[in-house]
Amino acid sequence: MYCLQWLLPVLLVPKPLLPALHFNHALFMALYLIAFFLERKPCTICAAVFIVMLILMCQNCSYNCAFVTCTSPEAASETTTS
Repeated sequence: MYCLQWLLPVLLVPKPLLPALHFNHALFMALYLIAFFLERKPCTICAAVFIVMLILMCQNCSYNCAFVTCTSPEAASETTTS
């Protein structure tokens, strides 16, 4: 589980407030993760734990999901009714 200490801070990097920079942030995170997995070659257990944590964060549409910009269902219904 030593290799997990290099992956956990990736989940804590905040997204930029400016929506125009969300694509750049997601691209940076994807390139960082690809380079990390190619260079460090983490063990299977650490990789699986990290991927499960990333999927759970993005599935819940939490603000820290690095790859998906989620909108709340209330905000989506307000824009369609207006």
